[in-house]
Amino acid sequence: MAQGLLPQDVVVLAKLVSYGGARPSMAQVAADLSLSPSQVHLSLKRLERARLVHAKSGRPILRAVEEFLIHGVKYAFPARRGEATRGVPTAHAAPPLNEQIVGSDDLPPVWPDPAGSVRGVTFEPLHKSAPKAANRDAVLHELLALIDALRDGRARERQIAERELAARLRKLLRG
Repeated sequence: MAQGLLPQDVVVLAKLVSYGGARPSMAQVAADLSLSPSQVHLSLKRLERARLVHAKSGRPILRAVEEFLIHGVKYAFPARRGEATRGVPTAHAAPPLNEQIVGSDDLPPVWPDPAGSVRGVTFEPLHKSAPKAANRDAVLHELLALIDALRDGRARERQIAERELAARLRKLLRG
């Protein structure tokens, strides 16, 4: 039975993008994301079936990735918000959008993390390992925050996030 994409596949895809042109071992991707190598392997297979990465190289396909992240991910994996908590800023509260969007009096969206630096409203990450992985990799954090802004942002936030994400994808995947 064919299986569609899972939320963790978006995190794996974003991590692959963050490497730029390089393609590290599956073990390295797994370690970087705090996932098992078998989870990464299955994610790569689903990403190949979805035609988001090349079957032979595992390298993300720019046009497909851009189209999916900007137009599809918000429908496939809508955001879920929760109660106030301590965590890691995401969406418009994290770079690069926090430099372009003036904050409001509302609590910012955060991925729950007891070691987080900000008090905000819970924004469920695509995978439980995403906040930890994002804390270790600024490029991944920006990509995931932009994806979150597309999943749940206001119109202006989504517009800016689209532009920023497209620019980063082109820069990272074209070298």
